[in-house]
Amino acid sequence: MIAACLKWVDLRPEVDASGAVHSDDRFAGVSHADQAALEWALRQGEASNQPVTVLTLGPAGAEQALRAALACGATTAVRVDASSSFDSGSVAAALARVVGKHGATPWIWCGDHSLDRGSASVPAFLAAELDLPQALGVVEVRSIDEGLARVVRRLDGGRRERLRLGPGGVVSVEGAAATLRRAGFRASLAARTAAIDVVPGPANGGHLHGPTRPYRPRARVLASPQGATALERIKVLTVSAGSEAAHGELVTLEPAAAAARILAALREWGELGDGDGT
Repeated sequence: MIAACLKWVDLRPEVDASGAVHSDDRFAGVSHADQAALEWALRQGEASNQPVTVLTLGPAGAEQALRAALACGATTAVRVDASSSFDSGSVAAALARVVGKHGATPWIWCGDHSLDRGSASVPAFLAAELDLPQALGVVEVRSIDEGLARVVRRLDGGRRERLRLGPGGVVSVEGAAATLRRAGFRASLAARTAAIDVVPGPANGGHLHGPTRPYRPRARVLASPQGATALERIKVLTVSAGSEAAHGELVTLEPAAAAARILAALREWGELGDGDGT
């Protein structure tokens, strides 16, 4: 299965003096990042001769985005009928239920972040829900063939990382990764009356998950500083002149061993408990 997840948002929201945000469906649509995700889903569908499904969670007005995607070449469209005010974990859980019904390992393309929240967390939650590998913050897709996707993702500090993903996975792309094709006239007319599957979402605005909060590591337990005088103890605490400074360690390992080494270091530094780090 190849799927593209779109989010219907107000592209021109107004904020009043009190800070309240007012939306207008006349100016609603999908972000450039979501458009790029749809384009790559369509390209992958063409390369592998597979149908492409577009998904969204939102009210009936969000079907406009789905019909636009159908006009561009998507095969089927599904709308999860729910308010768009859900937290990212709940949105991902609702979308994962739809994707999970197909059984086969899916490819899911998403925009790297939405215009209303910009948390970039829905793709990560989707990957966790479906137990799929993920490539987040993708700036370039180099190839999509033989069941694999070769991509370049953005890292902090202007760095880049090359990844090979598959078979199946969640890929979130930036808006500059692709330009969505123009829909043909006949396809646009056909999309106006095309059938859209509507599935029920969470009832009454409830949450599928509890509220998500940033992870806060427990406080580190440090030994008392050693030194005969207060100055020596202060030097130990501040790693100043006269005390041994810590240095970085360059380690080259295979992925599995590297992950174990990182977890061991985090436990040593007090960032993780004695569990498995999950």
